[in-house]
Amino acid sequence: MKLPRPSIAIVILNWNGKTLLERFLPSVVSNSGDALVVLADNASTDSSVEFVKQHYPQIQVVVNEDNLGFAGGYNKALKVVDADLYCLLNSDVEVTPGWLNPVLGLFKDQPRAGIVQPKIKDLNRRSHFEYAGAAGGFLDLFGYPFCRGRIFQSLEEDLGQYDDTREIFWATGACMFVKRDLFELLGGFDADYFAHQEEVDLCWRAHNKGYSVFYTGGSEVFHLGGSTLSNMDPKKTFLNFRNSLYSITKNLPTRKALPIVLSRLILDAIAALRFLFQFKIGHAWAILRAHLSFYRHVPKMLRKRERQHFVEKYAKTTSIVWSYYVRKIRTFGILVKD
Repeated sequence: MKLPRPSIAIVILNWNGKTLLERFLPSVVSNSGDALVVLADNASTDSSVEFVKQHYPQIQVVVNEDNLGFAGGYNKALKVVDADLYCLLNSDVEVTPGWLNPVLGLFKDQPRAGIVQPKIKDLNRRSHFEYAGAAGGFLDLFGYPFCRGRIFQSLEEDLGQYDDTREIFWATGACMFVKRDLFELLGGFDADYFAHQEEVDLCWRAHNKGYSVFYTGGSEVFHLGGSTLSNMDPKKTFLNFRNSLYSITKNLPTRKALPIVLSRLILDAIAALRFLFQFKIGHAWAILRAHLSFYRHVPKMLRKRERQHFVEKYAKTTSIVWSYYVRKIRTFGILVKD
């Protein structure tokens, strides 16, 4: 007996992104078949909502009363979206013909799959991977995230080296497919993150619940990137450093979390000094603020971690900082051979 195809909702979070919607919605609508497309608006003050209602009446619109960020915005909007699978898609992503089929096939073939990510490539340099997710995410020994195809600011050319389907540790929020039942089981994203690395935390918690996260190179999308916060915005630096510490505290057993957090005191201080030597004062200050904010919220994060069932194999047993800055390794393929 043939099982029915799962229903899927492509949910695009928007905040004052009319120009992005004008540019990228056509590819989503034309390449997504009968999938439900939803605009989740975070209290935009431009004419985003009016534009969608006028030009794309088939798109369901959900309006949040406030700008709740990535985490809170999706959490609230998805409560009223009815589908078996959610595709959380950035408003600056161009999708390709047939992009849904490999993902749906993977969910069918891998019952343990709870979250899936496609190949993410650079819209402006289409031969290369893109910063936000590339070919699937991992964590290093100290909890720093990196990707197949992207280590820090170094982006690999797509030569077919990641055309596979395999398990990864985390999937990017730029284009993430997640089972509705799993999203509800996890209570959605942690709204305390506001934005950045909340997808790492969600995937980590999915692992802790016995689910797997997958990447499939059979599905390909192109991401503009930097449309909300540039990679070099101090606010993004603050959120990335703080939220990374949140995830370590929440999702690892004490015997692993404590030494990593203590190590990060030193490593993050080195990163701040490096920014100072580069005269990037705002970024150095952002790292200091990130740690101060983290320490202030440690009790709250500890209360959350009590509900987790920790998995042990969470990271590559290497330091991405050492590999990149000292050993000058720039590609994932060389890194994992060590």
